Amino acid sequence: MANKLVIKVTAGADAPERCSQAFTVAAVAVASGVEVSLWLTGESSWFALPGRAAEFELPHAAPLPDLIGSILAAGRITLCTQCAARREITEKDVIEGVRIAGAQVFVQEAMTDGTQALVY
Repeated sequence: MANKLVIKVTAGADAPERCSQAFTVAAVAVASGVEVSLWLTGESSWFALPGRAAEFELPHAAPLPDLIGSILAAGRITLCTQCAARREITEKDVIEGVRIAGAQVFVQEAMTDGTQALVY
């Protein structure tokens, strides 16, 4: 059984249900004691910036800022290096606790024994 979950979320406000599912699964896993690493790529990259998650709305879904707070409290959130660069986002711009890292780090995390990777 996997004891670590690596989740890559590629969707943002462009696909709100898929986006919300990724954050919800990550938050539930953290609450269940699973080690979680959530990766923001593509349009979800914008949620690494302060205040952007508060703009996200999806009926019958937990508020994105709450989910992000839960994940950061006991897990890790990483913004893709290339995705950040394409959006001119730097480490000084992101929410405290969010790191910026690239594909090599993602692959290392995903390939670690006992890890399950999901992509949304």
